[in-house]
Amino acid sequence: MFDIGFSELVVVGVVALIVIGPERLPKVARTAGHLLGRIQRYAASVKADISREMQMDELRKAGQSFKDSIESAASGVEAQANVVDDYLKNEIAQVDKALTATTEGEPPVPARAVASLAKEPAAQAAITPHPQQSFDLETRPASVIESASQPDSGKPPSA
Repeated sequence: MFDIGFSELVVVGVVALIVIGPERLPKVARTAGHLLGRIQRYAASVKADISREMQMDELRKAGQSFKDSIESAASGVEAQANVVDDYLKNEIAQVDKALTATTEGEPPVPARAVASLAKEPAAQAAITPHPQQSFDLETRPASVIESASQPDSGKPPSA
């Protein structure tokens, strides 16, 4: 900060000794040391306060950016949830429509497909039963049609 060399300190010391005198010089030097220490502590506390304020400002900025990113992610999740909600509402409407069509006497689409396969002999030959299937499709097509048109109750089909 100050560019003071040893020779300059010696000149200041000699002048202080002449002006102040040898009796009061130690007391003045002690007081000057105390004042210099207070000034240094004050400067250090100001530096610490400024540093603390800068860190708090950085933390506020980081907190704000974190808050913005969380809000952005939340709005993205909300948008995706709305898309899924709309899709599920559409699917529920289609299922409701299919159920009302079933209750009005129109067979559901899988049962119609099985019934059309049961009537075509070439299609019956192309059907390969599952290895765990316990009945033959050629001998009992009516039971296949009945089981396809009835909702699954969680029980295995009776043979």
